[in-house]
Amino acid sequence: MDAESGKLSDSELLAMYSAGDEGAFREIVTRYKNSLYAFLRQFLNRHDLVEDIFQETFLQLYTSRDSFDHTRPLRPWLFTIAANKAKDALRKQQRISAVPIGTIADSEEASFGDVLNAITSDNRTPSENLERTETALRVEQIIANMPENLREILILAYFNKFSYKQMADILSIPIGTVKSRLHTAVGRFSKDWKASDGDKGTK
Repeated sequence: MDAESGKLSDSELLAMYSAGDEGAFREIVTRYKNSLYAFLRQFLNRHDLVEDIFQETFLQLYTSRDSFDHTRPLRPWLFTIAANKAKDALRKQQRISAVPIGTIADSEEASFGDVLNAITSDNRTPSENLERTETALRVEQIIANMPENLREILILAYFNKFSYKQMADILSIPIGTVKSRLHTAVGRFSKDWKASDGDKGTK
């Protein structure tokens, strides 16, 4: 199984795990651990909570062997579990942001995409790489300071590339709400990005 595991679909791995193949579960963890950990790190911004929720998410998958619907896509389901557990953890820590969203002017979604493209581009000189690192830190800080619902939708949409339908399923909200919340989140990000630019004395 190990030699061919990379070629197997999620549903095939789940079926093998349901049949008692522990190696199939390890392959699922290997396949999704990096993206799930990154999501939790960005969403929670607290290392101690990230480790706990990360383990709890895969523990729920581990214990759901007999009840999981193999026809259901695994990735959105894992992120649903992680998002719900993360929000529960934040509530227990009484750390949910109460920052009012207020009235946000229309903004171009491309501006946020441009920032992310700058972060992920590797065709840069050493000095530009330093600038990229500083930009990435600014992005993380801005997102960390956003209200929970806006932070969550940005991470799912831009960092994990979920579709509107998948985000609606993960968050248990209508697609229309996903679109309006994402628009608000991008507007909030753009506003805070410009404000942080001003704080740095840049153009």
